[in-house]
Amino acid sequence: MISLTTLATFSIAVLLLLCSPGPNMAFVMTCGMQYGVRGSIAAALGIGLADILLTILTACGISAIIIAWPPSFDLIRYAGAVYLLWMAYKALLKSAPATPAASQTVPLRTVFARSCLNSLLNPKALLFFMVFLPQFVDEQAGAVTSQLLLLGATLTIISTVFHTLLGSFGHLIRHALMRHKKAARLQAGVLAAVLSLLALRLLLMAR
Repeated sequence: MISLTTLATFSIAVLLLLCSPGPNMAFVMTCGMQYGVRGSIAAALGIGLADILLTILTACGISAIIIAWPPSFDLIRYAGAVYLLWMAYKALLKSAPATPAASQTVPLRTVFARSCLNSLLNPKALLFFMVFLPQFVDEQAGAVTSQLLLLGATLTIISTVFHTLLGSFGHLIRHALMRHKKAARLQAGVLAAVLSLLALRLLLMAR
Protein backbone atom coordinates (compact mmCIF):
# COMPACT_ATOMS: atom_id res chain seq x y z
CA MET A 1 0.00 0.00 0.00
CA ILE A 2 0.98 3.64 -0.38
CA SER A 3 2.90 5.05 2.61
CA LEU A 4 1.31 7.79 4.72
CA THR A 5 4.18 10.11 3.81
CA THR A 6 3.53 9.68 0.09
CA LEU A 7 -0.21 10.11 0.59
CA ALA A 8 0.35 13.30 2.61
CA THR A 9 2.70 14.69 -0.06
CA PHE A 10 0.16 13.80 -2.74
CA SER A 11 -2.66 15.53 -0.82
CA ILE A 12 -0.63 18.73 -0.43
CA ALA A 13 0.23 18.69 -4.15
CA VAL A 14 -3.45 18.26 -5.03
CA LEU A 15 -4.45 21.21 -2.82
CA LEU A 16 -1.81 23.44 -4.39
CA LEU A 17 -2.99 22.47 -7.89
CA LEU A 18 -6.63 23.08 -6.97
CA CYS A 19 -5.74 26.59 -5.81
CA SER A 20 -4.45 27.40 -9.29
CA PRO A 21 -7.12 29.08 -11.48
CA GLY A 22 -8.68 26.62 -13.90
CA PRO A 23 -11.91 25.70 -15.70
CA ASN A 24 -13.36 23.73 -12.78
CA MET A 25 -12.74 26.62 -10.40
CA ALA A 26 -14.45 29.08 -12.73
CA PHE A 27 -17.36 26.73 -13.39
CA VAL A 28 -18.12 25.93 -9.76
CA MET A 29 -17.88 29.60 -8.76
CA THR A 30 -20.45 30.59 -11.36
CA CYS A 31 -22.69 27.69 -10.30
CA GLY A 32 -22.54 29.00 -6.74
CA MET A 33 -23.50 32.46 -7.95
CA GLN A 34 -26.26 31.15 -10.20
CA TYR A 35 -27.80 28.30 -8.21
CA GLY A 36 -26.81 28.79 -4.57
CA VAL A 37 -25.22 26.42 -2.07
CA ARG A 38 -27.13 23.35 -3.29
CA GLY A 39 -26.00 24.11 -6.82
CA SER A 40 -22.42 24.40 -5.56
CA ILE A 41 -22.63 20.97 -3.95
CA ALA A 42 -24.14 19.47 -7.12
CA ALA A 43 -21.35 21.01 -9.23
CA ALA A 44 -18.67 19.76 -6.82
CA LEU A 45 -20.13 16.25 -6.90
CA GLY A 46 -20.20 16.36 -10.70
CA ILE A 47 -16.51 17.20 -10.77
CA GLY A 48 -15.95 14.41 -8.25
CA LEU A 49 -17.65 11.88 -10.51
CA ALA A 50 -15.50 13.04 -13.43
CA ASP A 51 -12.40 12.59 -11.26
CA ILE A 52 -13.46 9.03 -10.42
CA LEU A 53 -14.07 8.19 -14.09
CA LEU A 54 -10.74 9.69 -15.15
CA THR A 55 -9.00 7.73 -12.39
CA ILE A 56 -10.55 4.49 -13.64
CA LEU A 57 -9.53 5.30 -17.22
CA THR A 58 -5.97 5.97 -16.05
CA ALA A 59 -5.78 2.85 -13.87
CA CYS A 60 -7.00 0.71 -16.76
CA GLY A 61 -4.57 2.33 -19.21
CA ILE A 62 -7.45 3.56 -21.39
CA SER A 63 -6.49 7.22 -21.08
CA ALA A 64 -3.07 6.45 -22.58
CA ILE A 65 -4.74 4.71 -25.52
CA ILE A 66 -7.08 7.67 -26.11
CA ILE A 67 -4.28 10.24 -25.95
CA ALA A 68 -2.09 8.08 -28.21
CA TRP A 69 -4.67 8.50 -31.00
CA PRO A 70 -3.95 12.07 -32.26
CA PRO A 71 -7.50 12.97 -33.44
CA SER A 72 -8.94 12.15 -30.00
CA PHE A 73 -7.49 15.30 -28.43
CA ASP A 74 -9.20 17.56 -30.98
CA LEU A 75 -12.46 15.61 -30.95
CA ILE A 76 -12.75 15.93 -27.16
CA ARG A 77 -11.90 19.62 -27.03
CA TYR A 78 -14.18 20.56 -29.94
CA ALA A 79 -17.06 18.65 -28.36
CA GLY A 80 -16.36 20.41 -25.08
CA ALA A 81 -16.25 23.84 -26.73
CA VAL A 82 -19.57 23.28 -28.52
CA TYR A 83 -21.18 22.09 -25.28
CA LEU A 84 -19.94 25.12 -23.33
CA LEU A 85 -21.12 27.55 -26.02
CA TRP A 86 -24.54 25.89 -26.00
CA MET A 87 -24.75 26.35 -22.21
CA ALA A 88 -23.69 29.99 -22.58
CA TYR A 89 -26.46 30.53 -25.13
CA LYS A 90 -29.00 28.92 -22.79
CA ALA A 91 -27.84 31.17 -19.94
CA LEU A 92 -28.46 34.27 -22.05
CA LEU A 93 -31.97 33.18 -23.04
CA LYS A 94 -33.27 34.00 -19.61
CA SER A 95 -31.89 36.03 -16.74
CA ALA A 96 -31.25 34.27 -13.48
CA PRO A 97 -33.96 34.84 -10.85
CA ALA A 98 -32.95 37.26 -8.12
CA THR A 99 -34.57 35.30 -5.32
CA PRO A 100 -33.18 32.72 -2.87
CA ALA A 101 -35.16 30.07 -4.78
CA ALA A 102 -32.84 30.40 -7.77
CA SER A 103 -31.32 26.99 -7.11
CA GLN A 104 -34.74 25.46 -7.80
CA THR A 105 -35.07 26.91 -11.30
CA VAL A 106 -32.66 24.29 -12.66
CA PRO A 107 -32.77 20.68 -11.44
CA LEU A 108 -29.72 19.84 -9.37
CA ARG A 109 -29.14 16.75 -11.49
CA THR A 110 -28.73 19.09 -14.47
CA VAL A 111 -26.08 21.13 -12.66
CA PHE A 112 -24.41 17.86 -11.64
CA ALA A 113 -24.39 16.53 -15.22
CA ARG A 114 -23.13 19.81 -16.67
CA SER A 115 -20.29 19.95 -14.17
CA CYS A 116 -19.28 16.36 -14.86
CA LEU A 117 -19.31 16.88 -18.63
CA ASN A 118 -17.36 20.11 -18.30
CA SER A 119 -14.55 18.12 -16.68
CA LEU A 120 -14.72 15.09 -18.96
CA LEU A 121 -14.77 17.16 -22.16
CA ASN A 122 -11.40 18.67 -21.31
CA PRO A 123 -8.56 16.68 -22.91
CA LYS A 124 -6.05 18.30 -20.56
CA ALA A 125 -7.79 16.52 -17.69
CA LEU A 126 -6.97 13.15 -19.27
CA LEU A 127 -3.35 14.20 -19.68
CA PHE A 128 -3.24 15.45 -16.11
CA PHE A 129 -4.44 12.18 -14.59
CA MET A 130 -2.21 10.13 -16.86
CA VAL A 131 0.90 12.14 -15.90
CA PHE A 132 0.19 13.21 -12.31
CA LEU A 133 -1.10 10.08 -10.57
CA PRO A 134 1.73 7.70 -11.64
CA GLN A 135 4.31 10.04 -10.09
CA PHE A 136 3.16 8.90 -6.64
CA VAL A 137 3.06 5.18 -7.41
CA ASP A 138 5.68 2.90 -5.86
CA GLU A 139 5.99 -0.36 -7.75
CA GLN A 140 7.45 -1.97 -4.62
CA ALA A 141 4.39 -1.04 -2.56
CA GLY A 142 1.91 -3.38 -4.23
CA ALA A 143 -0.43 -3.49 -7.20
CA VAL A 144 -0.08 -0.37 -9.33
CA THR A 145 -3.78 -0.35 -10.23
CA SER A 146 -4.81 -0.38 -6.57
CA GLN A 147 -2.44 2.49 -5.81
CA LEU A 148 -3.80 4.55 -8.70
CA LEU A 149 -7.36 3.97 -7.50
CA LEU A 150 -6.44 4.99 -3.94
CA LEU A 151 -4.72 8.14 -5.19
CA GLY A 152 -7.70 8.94 -7.39
CA ALA A 153 -10.11 8.45 -4.48
CA THR A 154 -8.02 10.76 -2.30
CA LEU A 155 -7.93 13.38 -5.03
CA THR A 156 -11.71 13.09 -5.49
CA ILE A 157 -12.43 13.66 -1.80
CA ILE A 158 -10.13 16.68 -1.59
CA SER A 159 -11.49 18.09 -4.85
CA THR A 160 -15.13 17.68 -3.81
CA VAL A 161 -14.63 19.43 -0.46
CA PHE A 162 -12.56 22.20 -2.06
CA HIS A 163 -15.05 22.91 -4.83
CA THR A 164 -18.01 22.82 -2.43
CA LEU A 165 -16.37 25.52 -0.29
CA LEU A 166 -15.42 27.49 -3.39
CA GLY A 167 -18.96 27.33 -4.75
CA SER A 168 -20.32 28.45 -1.38
CA PHE A 169 -18.09 31.52 -1.66
CA GLY A 170 -19.70 32.17 -5.04
CA HIS A 171 -23.07 31.97 -3.29
CA LEU A 172 -21.96 34.76 -0.90
CA ILE A 173 -21.03 36.89 -3.91
CA ARG A 174 -24.50 36.22 -5.31
CA HIS A 175 -26.12 37.55 -2.16
CA ALA A 176 -24.03 40.70 -2.43
CA LEU A 177 -25.10 41.15 -6.04
CA MET A 178 -28.78 40.66 -5.16
CA ARG A 179 -28.75 44.08 -3.51
CA HIS A 180 -28.65 45.59 -6.97
CA LYS A 181 -31.71 45.70 -9.21
CA LYS A 182 -29.89 44.34 -12.24
CA ALA A 183 -28.29 41.48 -10.32
CA ALA A 184 -30.29 38.75 -12.08
CA ARG A 185 -29.23 39.85 -15.55
CA LEU A 186 -25.68 40.35 -14.32
CA GLN A 187 -25.52 36.79 -12.94
CA ALA A 188 -26.72 35.34 -16.23
CA GLY A 189 -24.22 37.50 -18.12
CA VAL A 190 -21.35 36.41 -15.88
CA LEU A 191 -22.27 32.75 -16.33
CA ALA A 192 -22.48 33.11 -20.12
CA ALA A 193 -19.15 34.98 -20.21
CA VAL A 194 -17.36 32.35 -18.13
CA LEU A 195 -18.73 29.51 -20.25
CA SER A 196 -17.74 31.32 -23.46
CA LEU A 197 -14.22 31.93 -22.18
CA LEU A 198 -13.88 28.28 -21.21
CA ALA A 199 -15.03 27.31 -24.71
CA LEU A 200 -12.49 29.69 -26.25
CA ARG A 201 -9.80 28.21 -24.01
CA LEU A 202 -10.57 24.73 -25.38
CA LEU A 203 -10.55 25.95 -28.98
CA LEU A 204 -7.15 27.63 -28.58
CA MET A 205 -5.67 24.82 -26.51
CA ALA A 206 -2.49 23.25 -27.86
CA ARG A 207 -1.77 19.56 -27.37
